[in-house]
Amino acid sequence: MRLLLIEDDDILGEGLRDYLRAEGHGVDWFRCLKAADAARNEPFDALLVDWQLPDGSGLDWLRARRAHGDSTPALMLTARDRLVDRVQGLDSGADDYLVKPFAPEELAARLRAICRRGAGAPAARVTAGAVTIDLHARAAYRDEQRVDLTAREWTVLEALTLRAGRIVPKGDLERLVHGFDSEISSNALEVHISSLRRKLGRDLIETVRGLGYRFEPT
Repeated sequence: MRLLLIEDDDILGEGLRDYLRAEGHGVDWFRCLKAADAARNEPFDALLVDWQLPDGSGLDWLRARRAHGDSTPALMLTARDRLVDRVQGLDSGADDYLVKPFAPEELAARLRAICRRGAGAPAARVTAGAVTIDLHARAAYRDEQRVDLTAREWTVLEALTLRAGRIVPKGDLERLVHGFDSEISSNALEVHISSLRRKLGRDLIETVRGLGYRFEPT
């Protein structure tokens, strides 16, 4: 998944970024709301937002995104542990609430949970013909045999599976896979998709000419 992390504590932010990247996720880390707004039109699978930031309230920032129709799953990170604070956070648009200090393993588990509950989220195992995609195990199978995928190939497949049935514009898919500030070669995405088709079947990913790509489960 591609994650937006807003956290001003350098030690915590760097630790979460490195842990989540080691788990196979793409992470765009910002230390303040103003910097994060540079990515406001970028596609993300989930938001990880600190409540108290140097330039404002992460909760107010999330509330504003919800008011503009953004339904991206969001996890609020905060040192506030009072019941009234947890209720306010959840009522203001957070899908879950994690009190600092916390173990990164718990954050990863809660992240998986809110993404499973997200509107239109696919089941943990998705089938398309002879192919089965296990989002929890981060694995793909063809004719019940596990297929070796590179990290980039899996990220492309995961991004399309999480948006099953929808056309994903090429530019959005590139940013979901490579991140906000990564340099992307002109044909990198096509190389990944060509490799996925070779390994999993030519009909797995549909090219919608002029619009993007679509994965349609059966």
